[in-house]
Amino acid sequence: MEITISTKALKWFKDEVELKKGDSVKFYPQIYGSSPVQENFSLSFTVDNEPIDMSVKTEADGLFFFIEGTDLWFFNGHNLHVDYDEKKDELDFSYTKS
Repeated sequence: MEITISTKALKWFKDEVELKKGDSVKFYPQIYGSSPVQENFSLSFTVDNEPIDMSVKTEADGLFFFIEGTDLWFFNGHNLHVDYDEKKDELDFSYTKS
C-alpha cells in the first residue's frame, strides 16, 4: 500500500492546517459517512506527531503522512491518493487497487 500527496494537497495542509516541517498527519477510518472502499466509514485525518504503529508512510517536503497498522483494514488493498479540489475547497481522497 502507498500514500501519495499531490502538490495542491500539500499546499492545503501547509496553509489550512498550518503544518511545519517535521509534523505528521495520520489518516484513519471514521464511522459514519461512506467511501468507495468501505460502506458506513469515511476517511479522516489528524495531526499526530506520536505514531504507535506507523505501517504505511510517505514524506513530502518535510511533512510525514501515515496510516497505523490497526487502520489498514479500511483500505481493503487500495492505495490512497490525496488531492485538493479547488471548486469544492476540500481534500479529495481517491483509492486505487494495489
